[in-house]
Amino acid sequence: MAPPGAAAALVSAAALLLLPLASAGLSGYFGTKSRYEEVNPHLLSDPLSLGPAAASRLPAACAPLQLRAVLRHGTRYPTAGQIRRLGQLHARLLRSPAAADCPAAAHLAAWQMWYEESLDGRLAPQGRRDMEHLARRLAARFPALFAARRRLVLASSSKHRCLQSGAAFRRGLGPSLSLGSDEVEVEVNDTLMRFFDHCAKFVALVEENDVAMCQVDAFKEGPEMRKVLEKVASALCLPVEELNADLVQVAFLTCSYELAIKNVTSPWCSLFSEEDAKVLEYLNDLKQYWKRGYGYDINSRSSCVLFQDIFQHLDKAVEESKSSKPISSPLIVQVGHAETLQPLLALMGFFKDDEPLKANNYIRQEHRKFRSGRIVPYAANLVFVLYHCDQVNTSKEEYQVQILLNEKLLSFHHSNETISTYADLKDYYKDILENCHFKEECELPKVNITTIDEL
Repeated sequence: MAPPGAAAALVSAAALLLLPLASAGLSGYFGTKSRYEEVNPHLLSDPLSLGPAAASRLPAACAPLQLRAVLRHGTRYPTAGQIRRLGQLHARLLRSPAAADCPAAAHLAAWQMWYEESLDGRLAPQGRRDMEHLARRLAARFPALFAARRRLVLASSSKHRCLQSGAAFRRGLGPSLSLGSDEVEVEVNDTLMRFFDHCAKFVALVEENDVAMCQVDAFKEGPEMRKVLEKVASALCLPVEELNADLVQVAFLTCSYELAIKNVTSPWCSLFSEEDAKVLEYLNDLKQYWKRGYGYDINSRSSCVLFQDIFQHLDKAVEESKSSKPISSPLIVQVGHAETLQPLLALMGFFKDDEPLKANNYIRQEHRKFRSGRIVPYAANLVFVLYHCDQVNTSKEEYQVQILLNEKLLSFHHSNETISTYADLKDYYKDILENCHFKEECELPKVNITTIDEL
């Protein structure tokens, strides 16, 4: 018979073995803090695999002319604000007189608080790997474009995590890309990668306007969040008044960060069931929807400066091809944020639900299209590929386009197909390309009208 200490150790070991299962049940609900592997699970076993969709090639008669990729930076550390809130919650558990008689609280109080505010949203080592592997997969998917002596234009937001992601992407391409020097210059371009900062109307009426997030605030006080709050308070043996939605969310985010950054299941995950995770995912999605998505028109309209730039470069490649000139920019890779990609995808009409996401329709939105973790996880990427095709029936079919999101082909709205003639695509987006003027869209209204009326 095993001694009592050994039996206890066996029980503890069994409990630890069960921990990854807890994380596996929650990891699909981490929203914008999701690992890239959640949308491409095949990468867990082979980070360089092109996956089951690799077979969806174009007819042999088409050759890629230009690839334009807009990326979100790789896995990052929490921001200083999130680290501060986690520190407050952890300190509260350390001070709690009930912790000694409360297993969950004692377990979390003993957890090593290793995050420091200086980490403030910086790229994690996993984030560098995200970018290096993505570069290698794109090069394997489009070998002709990534062949030696092809010019790479690399741009980034001014944020450190984006600049480092750009450098990691370049490193991932290795010596196969002859660029005349060891390092490609990463150009800072906040005009395109952080267009939202330069849009006065968005900043004043959404970013800095508390009323704009009324649906988010209402959900924080609603019955679904109340239930999660009460459950977590009970598990931690704390009075429910000592917790709020923000503190519960930071505990949930810590669960997501530990998985993404260190590939471990954090003890913080043990506070949440899958049902709790769905509620907290909806809270995250509500914020994305109203601040970066379909909630207000200005969210997406502010991205037309980036959308138009993408098409200007595609236009130029078509003109150069027609004139039998070499393509001056066959590869354009730009690194931004979830806040760069989400408005752009909304402008293009992707992942739009029939009914807006609101505080009072959580149940009805269970099968919504707008799930930020599936759209903009870490290292999310939106790729436009322009092709020149021979053996076509009409001159219009000579230039064709595919769009990939997170390395999967998107279906075009106008055809429901995963390939479109360039002319048809431009025609479908004609209004945005011709009539969306960043300066006019982003100008604050001169007359004094209420914020909500304007939105």
